Amino acid sequence: MLPKDRFSTQANLYAQFRPTYPQELYDFIFQYVDKFGNAWDCATGNGQVARVLAQKFQQVEATDISQKQLDNAFQASNIHYQISQAEKTPFADAIFDLITVGQAIHWFNFDAFYQEIKRIAKPNALLAFWGYGTLLIEEYPSLNQDFQHFYQEQIGSYWDGERGHIDQKYTTIPFPFDSIPTPEFSMQYFWNFNQLEGYLNTWSSVQKYIQQNGNNPVTEFVQQCREKYAEDLTFQVSFPIFLKAGKIER
Repeated sequence: MLPKDRFSTQANLYAQFRPTYPQELYDFIFQYVDKFGNAWDCATGNGQVARVLAQKFQQVEATDISQKQLDNAFQASNIHYQISQAEKTPFADAIFDLITVGQAIHWFNFDAFYQEIKRIAKPNALLAFWGYGTLLIEEYPSLNQDFQHFYQEQIGSYWDGERGHIDQKYTTIPFPFDSIPTPEFSMQYFWNFNQLEGYLNTWSSVQKYIQQNGNNPVTEFVQQCREKYAEDLTFQVSFPIFLKAGKIER
């Protein structure tokens, strides 16, 4: 079965509007890495994670199933991008010190992926994968309620089933390695409605809605918010991050 590609259509928006992970997340991960030789960023998207890894590792391999995503990726001399599935890669045995997956493992065949990383990871290499939940707008409870209604009711049925792993904070994803206790992380930003609109248009569910109905639900939702609140309103948004990490046993 071919992997699902849910992000090629909106690849340019993805590069512009997807939130970026905090440095504290990377610093926590790096303290459990034995050597900074080779890293693999799986499902790299636009190379957001690979860009940070390239500052620490001699060589970063970054893969994705979407060429359009890779066309928008950050470039560096020690990052090599290529098309590859997560479960079957072109890499040699036992070459990686760190394997990362940001906001993507819920799309994978878990058993096949774990078998593959056991093959290509060095002894005592680290696997770290994380996701982030639905945004919160805590300082404006009414706006947050409107957003949650849009997420759950208006667009909810257009999410793929794998989205449930995000809603369950990855607790439903098996982890056959010794887990490292991880703290809570979050991403926080001050946004306006233009930024909210750009982010919502990166959702795979929105693209599915457009394909099936011929109109964009985000446009109407954001316009209603502008009219209900204020055109130039700025508000803080936060995304909870959930991380799983552990040493890979071959």
